Amino acid sequence: MSTGLPRARRASSLRFSAGFFVLALLLFALEVIIATRLPHVSWIRAYLGDVLVVVLIYAAVRSVVRVNDLALLLAVFAFACSIEFAQYFTVAERLGFVRGDLMYTVIGNTFSWADVACYAVGCLATAGVVVLFRR
Repeated sequence: MSTGLPRARRASSLRFSAGFFVLALLLFALEVIIATRLPHVSWIRAYLGDVLVVVLIYAAVRSVVRVNDLALLLAVFAFACSIEFAQYFTVAERLGFVRGDLMYTVIGNTFSWADVACYAVGCLATAGVVVLFRR
């Protein structure tokens, strides 16, 4: 049964990367520490957490899929912005979620242009690291 894709192309798109997996796990642990142990340090939670979350998503995807890094970063930025704009339109409340629900926490409840800027910084920093490692 043929998928229409050359064999080399099929084999290279799904590939586990232990390095990116470990990076994603470390970033997830750091995000949990920021959320649970550092809520009183508002700039870390408000800004550093948002910068790191896009790096976390990028690393998680790259741990299982081999794709164009810059295209993936654009997709991650678009995804993060879509979640942020869902907050602007109070999607969590409209869907019936209440404070404390997992999905309410995932979607969030407060729109901020600063968050969008932090996502951009995280994606740009990651792109810079990707470009440096390619050389």
